[in-house]
Amino acid sequence: MIGKPYARLEVGDTSEFSKTISEADVYMYAGISGDLNPAHINEAYAQGTFFKHRIAHGMLTASFISAVIGMQLPGPGTIYMSQKLNFLAPVRIGDTVTARVEVVEKIDDKKRVRLATNCYNQDGTQLISGEAMVSPPRVTAG
Repeated sequence: MIGKPYARLEVGDTSEFSKTISEADVYMYAGISGDLNPAHINEAYAQGTFFKHRIAHGMLTASFISAVIGMQLPGPGTIYMSQKLNFLAPVRIGDTVTARVEVVEKIDDKKRVRLATNCYNQDGTQLISGEAMVSPPRVTAG
C-alpha cells in the first residue's frame, strides 16, 4: 500500500481521522512515552489543577495528525520533515478528537508538501493548530 505521490496531490486536498480518548489510551501512552505527569494519570492531583480533571497528553492528541499523514494524506510511504504545534485547549477522557490535514502548498523543487494540521473535539473546539512539512511517497503501486 502506497499513499498519494506528489504529482497526485492538490492544494485543498483534505483527510480526517477521529478517535474517542479512553482512560486506557491515556495510561498506555503514559507507559509508552514515559510521561507520567500526574495531570494525566492521577485524578486526585488533577482535581487541584486549572483543568479540574485529568487531561490527555498533548502529544497523544497530536499523534492523530501523524495517523492521517502516515495512513491517508499523503499516506503510506510519506516521510515527516517537520511539525509545528500550538496546543489551544485540553482533551479530556471521553472526548472525541478529529485530526484534520489539508494540503496548503506544493513545493516543486524539493517535491515536498506543506500541510495545515488541526485537531478539534466533538463540540468543534479547536484543540491543536499546526503545520507540517512532508515528503510524499516517490513511487506508486502498480
